[in-house]
Amino acid sequence: MKKLQLLGNITPAQFLRDYWHKKPLLIRQAIPDFKPLLTFDKLAQLAKLNHVESRLVTQAGDSWDMQQGPLQELPPRTQREWTMLVQGINLHEPKADALLREFRFVPDARLDDLMVSFATDGGGVGPHFDSYDVFLLQAQGRRRWRIGAQQDLSLVEGLPLKILANFEPEEEFVLEPGDMLYLPPHYAHDGVAEGECMTYSVGFRSPSFQELGEAFLQFMADAIDLPGRYADPDLQPAKNPAEIPKDMLTSVTEELNKVRWDEEDVTIFLGEYLSEPKHNVFFTPVAKPLTVGRFMEQAAKRGLRLSPKTLMLYRGKHVFINGESFAVGRADKTVLDVLANQRALAGAMLEQASDDVLEALYTWYADGWLELA
Repeated sequence: MKKLQLLGNITPAQFLRDYWHKKPLLIRQAIPDFKPLLTFDKLAQLAKLNHVESRLVTQAGDSWDMQQGPLQELPPRTQREWTMLVQGINLHEPKADALLREFRFVPDARLDDLMVSFATDGGGVGPHFDSYDVFLLQAQGRRRWRIGAQQDLSLVEGLPLKILANFEPEEEFVLEPGDMLYLPPHYAHDGVAEGECMTYSVGFRSPSFQELGEAFLQFMADAIDLPGRYADPDLQPAKNPAEIPKDMLTSVTEELNKVRWDEEDVTIFLGEYLSEPKHNVFFTPVAKPLTVGRFMEQAAKRGLRLSPKTLMLYRGKHVFINGESFAVGRADKTVLDVLANQRALAGAMLEQASDDVLEALYTWYADGWLELA
C-alpha cells in the first residue's frame, strides 16, 4: 500500500496497526505549505447561519463562557483568549470536502466532519478529551499542544465546557501550518493559540452502544409481527388482586422472546442509521431540473458526482444513501459501488446501469443529492 506524506510517510495499514486507538502521532509537514481553505470572514459568515453548528468560547482567567451559534457578533480580533468553532465546513466548502476525503483510509462509516477552530492569542477550549479519534491540522499561525495519557478524566464542575479537573500533560508540541497531530480517543489535550491561529479538526463517528441500541429497537418496531392477543381461559380466582399473575408474566415473556433479528436486519439498520444526514443538513432541489432525456445525455458526457452533503454506503446487495436503502442486482451493484467509493461516476458507466438505477440517479439529481460533474 502506498505511503502517505499525510501520515508521515507510513502506510495507512502501518498507521492503523501502530497508532489508531493506541497512541498519538505528530506529523511535521503532513501537508507542506498548507494554506487556510477559507478566510476568517467566510468562516464568520458561516457561523451566522442557522443550519451551521458553531460555538464561541471566551476565557478570562479561570472563568469560561460558551455561546452556541448562530453567532451574529464576534469579539474584536484584537481581544485575547477567544475561540470560534465551526462544524461541518466540508458541507459548504468544496476544498474542505476534498481535504476530508484524504482521510478515507478510514471507512466512510466512521468519518465524520471537518471542524475549523479560529482563536486569538491565548485562545483555546481548555484541557479536555474527546470520545473519538481526531486529527488536528494546523492551518494558520501557531498553536501549542500539551497532551497526556492520564487515567483521571474527572471534569471541573459548574462550567459550560467539559474541562479536565486534574490535567497532567506529558508532552508538548508547537504546531505550525501544515503540521498535524493525531490523538486517539480519551487522550487528554490542551491547545493554546500563540498569536492568531486556525486549526482544522478531522473527527470520526463513535456512537455509543446505548445510542445504537435505542435506535435499533425503534428501527425494529416496524418489523415486529406478534399476532394474537393476550388471553387467560384457565384463569383462577385472584388471592391478591394487585399482584401480576405468574401465568400472565410467563405468557408475555414467551411472546416477546419470539422477537428475533439477524445480521441482515442489523446491516440495513446500520446502513440507514449511518447514512442519515445530520439534523442540520438540508438539500436544495434543483430549481429547474433538466428533462430526463437531457439529464441522461449530459450525464453520459460529463459524468456525475455526489453532493458533499450526501452520505452513501453499501454492504453486500444493500445500498444506502441519505438514510434510505434498497437491494440491487449484481450489475447495478457494480455501478453503485463505484459511485459510493469514488463519490463520482464516469459517464461511460451509465451504459451498465439498469432503468431502475437510471431513474434513481435522476431522482437524486432533482433532489440535490448528486450533480453533473
